[in-house]
Amino acid sequence: MHAWTTEQVLTRLRERLPASAMLDLTRRLIAIPSENPPGNCYEETAAVLFHELTALGFDDVRREGLCVLAAAGSGSRTLYFSGHYDVVPAQRREQFQPRVESANLFGRGSSDMKSGLAAMIHAAAAARGEGLLENGRIGLVLVPDEETAGPRGSRDLAARGLLGRDAVGMLTAEPTGGVIWNASRGAISLRATLRGKAAHVGRQFQGVNAFERALPALVRLAEIKKQVEPRETQFNIAPAAARKSILMLGGQVEAGTNFNVTPDFCSFTIDRRINPEENLADEKRRLLEALDGFEIETLQEENASATPAAGPLGAILSRAIAQVTGEEPSFEMCPGLLETRFYAARGIPAFAYGPGLLSVSHGPDEFVPIRNIAQCAAIYALTAAELLR
Repeated sequence: MHAWTTEQVLTRLRERLPASAMLDLTRRLIAIPSENPPGNCYEETAAVLFHELTALGFDDVRREGLCVLAAAGSGSRTLYFSGHYDVVPAQRREQFQPRVESANLFGRGSSDMKSGLAAMIHAAAAARGEGLLENGRIGLVLVPDEETAGPRGSRDLAARGLLGRDAVGMLTAEPTGGVIWNASRGAISLRATLRGKAAHVGRQFQGVNAFERALPALVRLAEIKKQVEPRETQFNIAPAAARKSILMLGGQVEAGTNFNVTPDFCSFTIDRRINPEENLADEKRRLLEALDGFEIETLQEENASATPAAGPLGAILSRAIAQVTGEEPSFEMCPGLLETRFYAARGIPAFAYGPGLLSVSHGPDEFVPIRNIAQCAAIYALTAAELLR
């Protein structure tokens, strides 16, 4: 890392990282209700991010649809800092009024993951300002639609060949709560609908009961559930019960129009979450065979992903976290989907580590510890400096 020691680099980075500016940017982003679904205020959020990157002097700041891209540094080797600016819908409108209480910043998106966006942006600016990016670049990729599988975000960039060019790695600022996520589950989420014919209960012989017609399929699905849920991943995840594969039946269920009318339709969801050791195509085929005769709507179909923890980026990130926080992080599998999958599918090492807490993300009292924002910024900058030296 030039002639400097890691400690010297970290000291200089901390002096350059503006805690108040990162907090201010996080608050401004929280105040924009970029809820997804349906995808509110995307243009406004993208405009704020574009202006921030331009004001900080990033290179090649541009819009690609609703995505905001920029770069810092020189050379083709690129470490991507990727993050999403959409948030899940608020439980109450006051969540878009950011507030500081004690050492925490409250508001929708504070944890997942607008504080992470602020940390990544200022980390890249600080690393560039300290002259630590002479042999590579940080690529900023700020996207919408992460909460709904990325159709106007990472998935769109991937389809257009714009995702992961010249990549040596990717970091995303998901709310990992102090651990590093190096793997994530895949998802097969379906809505199954069976049609019938309505008739008054007194003349039900003239109708076709869609609910009763659906029962044999539900029995078949329950049998599949018994078979798959004893399977356990070999990736680290706590508690032990979280290691098991998942098949959830009936997250949403709807049938008929009234208690005294034969139901003319029956609709229910199936949410299959696969561990990295399982095969998405095989698991989907089993579900579709059990649902023969149903109308099928695919809500999600995403592969699991994994990056070995022992590679160069994983080792450097782990060291940086220990250097900044004083604690050795563990590597774990995320219980849900991660946008690391878009990079891992291209052979790019990809990890999630962010200032937020999974335990409060998406909840009514979402918050981020303010000190975590500056800590993560230092970790990101230090990681980039060592990887790209």
